[in-house]
Amino acid sequence: MKKHFIHFLCFLLILSPILAQKISKDKKAIILALDQKEAFYQKTALTIWNYAEIGYQEYKSSQLLQDILKNEGFTLEVGVAGLPTGFVASYGSGKPVISMLAEFDALPGVSQEAVPFRKERADGHLSGHACGHHLFGTGIVSAAVEVKNWMQNNKIKGTLRIHGTPAEEGGSGKVYMAREGLFDDVDMSMYWHAGNQNSVRVASNLAIASVKYRFKGISTHAAGAPERGRSALDGVEVMNYMMNMMREHIPSASRIHYVITKGGEAPNVVPAHAEVYYFFRHPDMRVVKDLLDRSIKAAEGAAMGTGTSMSYEMTGGSFNILPNKILSEVVHANLEMVGGVDYTEEEHLFAETLMNTFNSEGLSPEMAASVAPFSISEIAGNYSTDAGDVSWIVPLVSMSAATWPPGTPGHSWQAVAAGGTSMGIKGMTVASKTMAMTAIDLFENPAIIEKAKLELYKRRGNQFKYEPMIGDRAPALDYAGKH
Repeated sequence: MKKHFIHFLCFLLILSPILAQKISKDKKAIILALDQKEAFYQKTALTIWNYAEIGYQEYKSSQLLQDILKNEGFTLEVGVAGLPTGFVASYGSGKPVISMLAEFDALPGVSQEAVPFRKERADGHLSGHACGHHLFGTGIVSAAVEVKNWMQNNKIKGTLRIHGTPAEEGGSGKVYMAREGLFDDVDMSMYWHAGNQNSVRVASNLAIASVKYRFKGISTHAAGAPERGRSALDGVEVMNYMMNMMREHIPSASRIHYVITKGGEAPNVVPAHAEVYYFFRHPDMRVVKDLLDRSIKAAEGAAMGTGTSMSYEMTGGSFNILPNKILSEVVHANLEMVGGVDYTEEEHLFAETLMNTFNSEGLSPEMAASVAPFSISEIAGNYSTDAGDVSWIVPLVSMSAATWPPGTPGHSWQAVAAGGTSMGIKGMTVASKTMAMTAIDLFENPAIIEKAKLELYKRRGNQFKYEPMIGDRAPALDYAGKH
């Protein structure tokens, strides 16, 4: 007992200067540098916003970030883990190895101009950055550049690594990277996410599996010879009916959602091919696997009952996040030093107009200027991310920055609109400063990382062996189709 108490006191001595410190000279220099370069990174982020490339098709977006890192002296490995748009950029050598995760994929079907009312893009582009990954990736790269400069100027030992991770939105890019061992020598990893507030929250989220079920039937004239046909769409609809009945008999924290991605071309032709795309979520990955198994049985039964055949493809799957309180405290301390987002009069008007398009009762644009209190929650967040797999391998920490007005829901046209303005850029800069300052703390105090590792080992258990939900399949590079 005495030994544990001594270790705890030692850790407090390590961490307390960070939690209570004033902004150091080095951190002030990073804040100044990122302020001075904000226009450059604004151009970068908005260029990626305009590209709006969906998962595994982010060729231009990924290349733009790669070019910046290469020009700044990072060594690049491209096309890692069988992912054409994935990359790993490295600077330095030796321990500790600190990783920053960068995303850059958009979402299909959320085309939107950067205006506070619904207006699809005039150029006919169908996708949009409704989750702010153009800000995410750019913010990580800008933070990494300044950390590299600090390491170079101060002859800091260690390795800074940026994992350019494609297809977070359903494609599980990080999972393939994890499966190929790209995090095995990493000591800790960090990332941030676009959001409607500035916050650090110690909480888990939802594990997820994404699956496409494909039914094959017999085509015929729907009126002239219907008895000769076997409708693949019937197979999809019967499966959906069974799945909707199943919702009554699953754990309450579960989430099941689907879209019919193919159902035939004309009513007078019995469809020979049909497809339905499902997502299964739950805070516990074991429940997700059970939901997956039950859905396969439902699909098999639907095929038998409709005289069709069925095949399925698991396009992605990721674990729930293992939070890390020790690292989160360091990030929160830096976020409080940086502060929130101050809107101009024009931005304030944009925010108010946008907030009138959804339920924003009790919310005000001024809330973006504040930092939410540090929070610890046993309730899992209602979202999923392929970063979950990373968190079971190395200590992982994240934060949210106010890139959208308070209350703005993710995956919405409102998020696309705000992310295409200076408001999104200001939130990105808050995150970039915070991430860079946190990296400095960890390079200077590697003992914190070691304590974070102990927390990880305790959370995941001694018997853990990483086995990705995707199994040994090749990356599903066409999972999102063409948009």
